[in-house]
Amino acid sequence: MEHRPRYRVPDELRETLLDFTIAYLLERPANLATFGLNFFQRLKEERDGGHGPRPVPTTPTVNGGEENDIEEEAPPVRNVARRKSVFAETYNPEEDEDDKPTVIHPKSDSQRARLAEAVKHILLFRSLDGQQMQEVLDAMFERKVKKGEYVIKQGEDGDNFYVIESGNYKVYVQMEGEPAPRAVGGYQNSGSFGELALMYNMPRAATVQAESDGSLWAMDRQTFRRIVLKNAFKKRQMYETLLDQVPMLKTLENYERMNLADALVPRSYSTGDAIIRQGDAADGMYFVEDGTVRVVRVDNNGEEKELTRTSKGGYFGELALLTSKPRAATVIADGNVKLAFLDVDAFERLLGPCMELMKRNAEGYEKQLIQIFGSKNNITDIR
Repeated sequence: MEHRPRYRVPDELRETLLDFTIAYLLERPANLATFGLNFFQRLKEERDGGHGPRPVPTTPTVNGGEENDIEEEAPPVRNVARRKSVFAETYNPEEDEDDKPTVIHPKSDSQRARLAEAVKHILLFRSLDGQQMQEVLDAMFERKVKKGEYVIKQGEDGDNFYVIESGNYKVYVQMEGEPAPRAVGGYQNSGSFGELALMYNMPRAATVQAESDGSLWAMDRQTFRRIVLKNAFKKRQMYETLLDQVPMLKTLENYERMNLADALVPRSYSTGDAIIRQGDAADGMYFVEDGTVRVVRVDNNGEEKELTRTSKGGYFGELALLTSKPRAATVIADGNVKLAFLDVDAFERLLGPCMELMKRNAEGYEKQLIQIFGSKNNITDIR
């Protein structure tokens, strides 16, 4: 693998981006660009000591709810003092030993089923494989809350990450210079919160209060870091190594490959599993992490012909994305296979520099089909 320089992120940049991230996650604006423009305009005014024009209004949303009809300006830039948390030691995934004991909180079958349902749509767990998800289920413990109870409080040290199973919750933020906390969002029977303080080694950025009786699943900060942060770190390393072996991606800059690695989702298949099927709509493309897949196509007479095989470092599924056509072939696992999946939105966003090369490869694929089937008249148009 080529040597990559290590860059130090300046403290001012880290703090500014952290404040922006917190403001965005709390406000959930409909338009990110407008929100960002307002935020940094306000930041400049505060640091210059001047008073510029009133920011363009944005429309905040409540998590999981309808958009609010009341227009509000972007929230004031947070100047909350960064006191050093007593728990805020630096976490380095590379220094975290793998031989630490696994945390297991016993659960009944019904509890485990409820928890599995609650966490299946949590974005933070998106990149975890099956075994890692079982670790998540083992490590979480149930917390019952009563109406009016404070789950977390702004400014306190972060202890747990929470996933909502049931109940309604309101999110409040105390902005500097304002007499009372501002309600900035809420959750209704789903969602998660509390990860920012654990990820960024900082006090709680908001207060969350139960508006009804409810049930939460919690994970302590050390386990959260080991399972979520360390696995994310290891996943990026693994996928960067995989992507370095894909010739097509040599046209990408290092930071572009890192973004691509972060967007990949692990998927596993067993012998004979159809990964994609001829004629289906395309939802993304695949990189082969381990194992071999067979690419086959059924001709007009119903006869299946093998076109090629793809193994580690190869990729497939891009053709339908490039041509906006249904899948041109079926891909079948030849043994146990581990793949990295890139959805269509990430494909369009991250692989722009590779489009021309992929289109040239698609032209070669069409020629291969003509050689196998005799003429272009005998195959469905894939262009």
